[in-house]
Amino acid sequence: MTMPVALTIAGSDSGGGAGIQADLKTFAAFGVYGLSVITAVTAQNTVGVRAVQEIDPAIIASQLDAVAEDFSIGALKTGMLSSVAIIEAVVAGITHHELQPLVVDPVMVAKSGDRLLKQDAVDALRRRLLPVARLVTPNLPEAEVLAGRPIRSREDAVVAARRIMEFGARAVVIKGGHSGEDPVVDLLVDQESVTEYRASRIATTSTHGTGCTFAAAIAAGLATGMDVAGAVGQAREYLSRALAAAPGLGHGHGPMNHFPSVEAAHAGR
Repeated sequence: MTMPVALTIAGSDSGGGAGIQADLKTFAAFGVYGLSVITAVTAQNTVGVRAVQEIDPAIIASQLDAVAEDFSIGALKTGMLSSVAIIEAVVAGITHHELQPLVVDPVMVAKSGDRLLKQDAVDALRRRLLPVARLVTPNLPEAEVLAGRPIRSREDAVVAARRIMEFGARAVVIKGGHSGEDPVVDLLVDQESVTEYRASRIATTSTHGTGCTFAAAIAAGLATGMDVAGAVGQAREYLSRALAAAPGLGHGHGPMNHFPSVEAAHAGR
């Protein structure tokens, strides 16, 4: 049996809890072979982002060409795409190589509050990237920016998701983590239905990389042949386990444990 393959197009997190590093760990946790296209190198840890070096769009395009020409990619996800030029290079590569299904994590701000998407790139993300997305996974603040409207209720979230879909995305998951409510409710909205995913809120400060990890877990599910609803459900359950098993590292928003089943196995010895 051929191992499924997934691709992440995102920034590098030197702290290892988010970005490319989180995505590759997540793919591995699902038995999926991970490929990467690095869009930026960040100097960051659990406390904050100290510096960002964007990768030249031509190098990003070359990375994308290299992996797409050699591997059969079952699914892909995007993370940090900080500029208009980078977004355009990524969309051109995805389109040229006909890569699908695409999960877009519209990364705008790091957990520490540092901005990762330039203001002028928001419209490019909407108008260039969303039309090629199978699924978009914004948190509540990101959904408000993309939809251009506030979200104060479940009804608001559904309306915002429909607005985001008007840009071309086929489905949207609006994540409820920022709401403060317990249980956390994530809403999957597509053309036909609205599906709720509920999870008990876990009291932890180890929340660095939750968005990256959730989107990567969905992409891993899609790469193994699951449908969107099933992949979202599996990702939600995995995220809860990764949060619950967080190792408590760092002095700020710490990383999760991307291999919670391994942690459970060690605990049982």
